[in-house]
Amino acid sequence: MEKSEQIAVIEALLFVAGDSLSIADLKRLTGFSDAEAADAVAALTSQYREKDGGMMIAELADGYQMVTNPLFAEWIKNLKKSKTSGKLSIAALETLALVAYKQPITKVEIEEIRSVSSDWTIKVLLERDLIKIAGRKDAPGKPLIFTTTKEFLKYFGLKNLSELPTLKEFTKEE
Repeated sequence: MEKSEQIAVIEALLFVAGDSLSIADLKRLTGFSDAEAADAVAALTSQYREKDGGMMIAELADGYQMVTNPLFAEWIKNLKKSKTSGKLSIAALETLALVAYKQPITKVEIEEIRSVSSDWTIKVLLERDLIKIAGRKDAPGKPLIFTTTKEFLKYFGLKNLSELPTLKEFTKEE
């Protein structure tokens, strides 16, 4: 298969997937080698960057995804106005931050830190697929433990958890 065809195959897969696909995913779906899949993604990313159009290829959640160009967010918001707000409450953001920075973490541990019940916020974060149940802690009662998801990475535009800002980045140095 010619390189231009490989690029077209990768483009079609990223368009239809609606989610990020890793090089391993692309290799499995296409039969391409790691190098062929990576080269096709790099070429496709470059083509979209040069075109500077409404779509682009972004590296998110340890994979690649076809996304809209942020330059056109205003028009996309107009289209999406009829949908419910994508904003998270302060309580949900606090809970999500705890899960992100202290994962794996239990509901009891979250509530000890926040000093309030977190049932509702955990339910909302689970429904929005920003956190997931990752198992049970080996402790009395075997409480559920929570971690972040790929959707969390995409929501915040992160490649992986190492891109989370550190506490030092939140404090002002004088």
